[in-house]
Amino acid sequence: MVEQLQNLRLKSWLAEIADLCKPEKIYICDGSDREYDELCALLEASKTFIPLNQEKRPHSFLARSDARDVARVEERTFICSPTEKEAGPTNNWRDPIEMRAELLQLFDGCMKGRTLYVIPFSMGPLGSELAEIGIELTDSAYVAVNMRIMTRMGAAVLEQLGDGDFVKCLHSVGVPLEEGASDVAWPCNPEKTVIAHYPQHSSVWSYGSGYGGNALLGKKCFALRIASTMAQKNHWLAEHMLIVGVTNPEGEKKYFVAAFPSACGKTNMAMLEASLPGWKVECVGDDIAWMKFGDDGRLYAINPEAGFFGVAPGTSMKSNPNALRTCASNSIFTNVALTPEQDVWWEKLTPEPPATATDWLGNPWTPESARAAAHPNSRFTTPLEQCPVLDPAWNDPAGVPISGIIFGGRRSHTIPLVYQSFNWQHGVFLGASVSSETTAAMKGVVGKLRHDPFAMLPFCGYNMGDYFSHWLEMGTRSTAAKLPKIFAVNWFKKDAEGRFIWPGFGENIRVLKWIFERVDEDIEAQKSPIGYLPNLEDIDCTGLQLSKQALGDLFAIEQSDWLQEAEGMQDYLSQFGEQPPDSFHEELAQLRARLKGEESSL
Repeated sequence: MVEQLQNLRLKSWLAEIADLCKPEKIYICDGSDREYDELCALLEASKTFIPLNQEKRPHSFLARSDARDVARVEERTFICSPTEKEAGPTNNWRDPIEMRAELLQLFDGCMKGRTLYVIPFSMGPLGSELAEIGIELTDSAYVAVNMRIMTRMGAAVLEQLGDGDFVKCLHSVGVPLEEGASDVAWPCNPEKTVIAHYPQHSSVWSYGSGYGGNALLGKKCFALRIASTMAQKNHWLAEHMLIVGVTNPEGEKKYFVAAFPSACGKTNMAMLEASLPGWKVECVGDDIAWMKFGDDGRLYAINPEAGFFGVAPGTSMKSNPNALRTCASNSIFTNVALTPEQDVWWEKLTPEPPATATDWLGNPWTPESARAAAHPNSRFTTPLEQCPVLDPAWNDPAGVPISGIIFGGRRSHTIPLVYQSFNWQHGVFLGASVSSETTAAMKGVVGKLRHDPFAMLPFCGYNMGDYFSHWLEMGTRSTAAKLPKIFAVNWFKKDAEGRFIWPGFGENIRVLKWIFERVDEDIEAQKSPIGYLPNLEDIDCTGLQLSKQALGDLFAIEQSDWLQEAEGMQDYLSQFGEQPPDSFHEELAQLRARLKGEESSL
């Protein structure tokens, strides 16, 4: 099969890696249904996959990882740029030459007794000018089947590639099998896990983990960390953003992208079931957006992925019914619980938990158990095409035109429900100012404020100070009239008793409605010290049990809170030294002046 490869770069690289890793055999994935079924059968035979009830969950499987290999490992994720300054203070940097020497030692013979799978994949619609091709070499069949769901993968990608270049993605679970040795259901080597990115070579080397973004290298590693450096160089954007199409009752449609840190309702918004009659939200993507300017001066976005890799716990018919409908079949579940009926379960999936289950570690579980049935970072991998609210243009090679960009975080006070930036520069400053209160799903103290600019803190592949400048520069590549409008939202403001004021979930369409109408300035807004705020009567509260007082509280601007917010942003930017754009310091000065009533106009 290797001899049949037409791309000489791939042929040479594969030979080099095979010589280093010493696999027992090499298999080139063609992406066919038959191949997928055969790999799933192989995983079932090795006890990695547990088949689920075919009537309840057709063609679906459960996998249980090693308890030490359950999430992305940011502390073992490195940017190996030529200098530490290029990586910036928010990334873990390693000297590329030193890291390569360590990696060569780790990978030497790491695939003994295993199959090396060659996975050709396209991030984005095949043949799109906005898409990029990668090749992942891995010794994990689990990775191969997940990549088949998450990307456009297989023989058609090799045809499209021709003799062109590609992003090199190398992965190993780090557990060679000596002759006659028996394997485990989830091989991994967590003590030696390392994920190294080489932006200057557009390559990723990942060792020791078989889980999620550590192993599915098309996702965060390629589509964000490597792609963000490609985007900076070539004047486009690779962002941690959902993409949705919103249609009003008159049939007019606009597309929006939105960036939210973890636990802020990103996937829920991507598949939002609108509560307002006549309004419709359709999903293009729930996690990543690649955006480039078209010949008409508008910004166009594609979803580089072809599947959802969603967090299971908390997903329910109340929070995200469309996600549950999407993963009803042809899905892979990892680290959730198993019911006696051979179906999956996780916390908040149903109003009442099952009387008994097998937890994610394979142990008996009941509602009285002291531990959770599903791991907090348990996942479902499911095809995008199964989403009942999938946008018809989700696979359009041209992408979709973006009318608005939305930033949001989890804030119990200070930040209003929604407001609009004054202009592009101010909007970029809002994106850089994104912060969120930590939850139990995040590392650190619960409730502590964590800055997460553009929701890209773990994913920007270069110096974030330069990333801010790149966003500002993108605004010079079109006219103000054609640039997307920029907004900030906060679904999580609380009252004096600590209760959420805004109902959230499907009711968020009411906020999207205001944003939709503001894009073309169909409605007026109030100028405030922080941006344009809605006139309260323009937030459609029909049918909501929300008092005028509560609605007013959602938009209250407290001077002292916002001056403290400005100080926090000043402190945050100081870590970048001279890297933050001068315009950010201008924005901070103007914000303080407006709050103190010392500036009457911009």
